[in-house]
This record gives sequence, C-alpha cells and structure tokens, in this order.
Amino acid sequence: MQLTPEHEQIRDTLKRYIAEHINPHVDEWEAAQMFPAHEVFKGLGDLGLLGLTKPVEYGGMGLDYSYSMLMAETMGLVNCGAIPMAVGVQTDMCTPALARFGSDELRREFLAPAIAGDQVGCIGVSEPGAGSDVAGIKSRARRDGDDYVISGQKMWITNSLQADWMCMLVNTGEGPMHKNKSLIIVPMRDGPSGKLTKGIEVAQKIRKIGMHASDTGLIYFDEVRVPARNLIGQEGQGFIYQMQQFQEERLWAAANAITGLDVAIRETIEYARQRRMFGATLLEQQWVQFKLVELQTEVEALRALTWSAGERYIAGEDVLQWASMAKLKAGRLTREVADTCLQFWGGMGFTWDNRVSRLYRDGRLGSIGGGADEVMMGIIAKTMGMAKRAGA
Repeated sequence: MQLTPEHEQIRDTLKRYIAEHINPHVDEWEAAQMFPAHEVFKGLGDLGLLGLTKPVEYGGMGLDYSYSMLMAETMGLVNCGAIPMAVGVQTDMCTPALARFGSDELRREFLAPAIAGDQVGCIGVSEPGAGSDVAGIKSRARRDGDDYVISGQKMWITNSLQADWMCMLVNTGEGPMHKNKSLIIVPMRDGPSGKLTKGIEVAQKIRKIGMHASDTGLIYFDEVRVPARNLIGQEGQGFIYQMQQFQEERLWAAANAITGLDVAIRETIEYARQRRMFGATLLEQQWVQFKLVELQTEVEALRALTWSAGERYIAGEDVLQWASMAKLKAGRLTREVADTCLQFWGGMGFTWDNRVSRLYRDGRLGSIGGGADEVMMGIIAKTMGMAKRAGA
C-alpha cells in the first residue's frame, strides 16, 4: 500500500507521543501491573488518534482502515505489548460495532467519549467456559420492561478494571447459538462516583505471565440493569456483529506484531555484534547471520500478507480468510522470533529487563487471544472448502 503524507504525519505524531509519554514510564507500569489508561487514552484522544476510522460527527477523523493499521504497526514501538493491546481494544475491538450499528444516542453517549479519551472501553466476549468458542457463551440478558437484566461472567477482559463501559456479548434468546446473541453496552461504573455499577463485581485481577501493564479481569454480573436502548443494532445479531469486529481485531493484531519483530531482530543484531565468544563475535558466525536473515524475510512476508489483507478490507471485501491467515502467521512468527533471538542473547536473554525477553513473555498471547491458532486454522479450512461452516 502506498502511504500518503497524511499517513506519515499521523505516524510521526504517534511516534513522538510514544517516545515522550509512554516509553519513559513502561518499566514503572510493568512493575505496577497497571498503567493509567485514562491518562494515556486522554493524551491519544487529544491528538485525534483514538478515532482515526470513526465517524466525524462523533469526533473521529473518518479515514479508511489503512490509518488504523498504520497506528497498530507504529504502536509496536512501545517497549511492551500490554499498552498497545489496551489501546487496540479501545480503537479496534470494543468500538467497531458501536460505530457501525449503534444508534445516534448510543454513539454520542459512549463512542464520542471513547474517541476523545474521556472514557475507557472494554470488550466482553470470553468467559471461564467459552474463550475461542464464542457461540458457547452463557451470559444472559432478559428483557424486563425498558431494561435488560444481565447475569453471567466474563473473563480475560482487557481494560476491565479501569473501564467505564463494556461492549458485552450476551444471550438474549433461546434460538440457534449463532442467532440468539446480542451486543449491549454495559456501563461499568456509576457516573461521577466511579463506583462499580450495582450488580457488577470485579472478582479477580488476573495475574499473567506477560502483558503485565495491562489490567485483565474476571467480572461477575448479577442482575445488572441496563437500558434496552443500549442494544447495538438488532437483537439476535450480536454473533454476526462480533464476527465482524473480530476481522478488525485480527488485522490490528497482525499489524501490531510487525514493528516489535523488527525491533527484536535489530536489537539482537546489535547485541550479537558486541558479544564475543571463541575469538570472534557471535554475529560473525554465518549460521547466526543466516537465521536472522530467515527471520527478517518472514517478517517481510507477514507485512505483505497483513497489508494485502488490509487493502482488501478497505475495498469492501470479506477478509475472513485473509485476516485469519495474518493473525495466525503473526502469532506463530512472534513465538519463533522471540525464542530464536532470546537464544542468541544467551544468559542475558533469560533476564527480566530486556526487550527480547519481554517480547518472549508478551508475544505468547498472540497465538491465543482474539481466537487461538487452532480456531484460525479451522476458519481458514472452512473458507478453503475443506470443512463445513456452521449450520451447513
């Protein structure tokens, strides 16, 4: 894809914000296992970076999806995976369906503040017994007059300990699993008080092996009342809306992986250039050179695949297969690059405070979150005509 001066301007703006307002604090936030989402998001919102593809009437810039992919790729310059993931949840995971199908009133109440950085959103799909199996969720919303009353659990929810609202997938009917679900905006906090909405309980802050600066919660919902007008689009269409959101989430995940892989390889080259062993530097070993060449070639292949998928998406094509392939490749390549580079760092690679070991920890989520590798392969097999689609 040919980048325009407008693309470059947005990239430069984001690079400055990362260098001045994020990276100087990453180690502190990683140690605290939390970053100040409202503060960081407000800074990004003031720069117009949280609504690049969102409608202008709600504070967005109305640009095509190439700008979102550019932002995802540039966020790879952050010295950890947690903060880019949290930002991606705000821009490309909990807001696409709201922006596309939400009522004007709903978008003004929740989308506009999210674009401005005044509110933090999260996406509530996964549950203790239903992660990649989205159709298997158990949370329910029953209609009671002008309200929905919601009960259930959501787990692995990024941003949920700080979120002002959740875009929540729930069962709203008894029909087929792919036609009985809806997306509903659930306020997580009770206005200015900042207290959790009645009936919502943060049951656990989940400790993870990586992505430390990102808060991740297990959330309980016990008879939580939400106005029926908080329904996104039509009742019963939530599964379809979420599958569409997943396409953007997976494109975002693939694009976000690229720069981090570039950085890991580059820093490994510099370290290997200095590391001496058996009378020569590690980088002088041809097998080391060749392995790093292979990895960089794979990164460029991922870049081409991801941007090709993005071009197709911008052109209005269904990119279910392409987005799934890009996400699958990104997760697996991240594991390979992180593991290989860490090996070249030797004992230093096994220490806590370097970029490669952090990629090794953070990047492992890429083959799990947003649909595990096996789910991606199942989707691709269906699009290739080798497996039956749901309902077939």
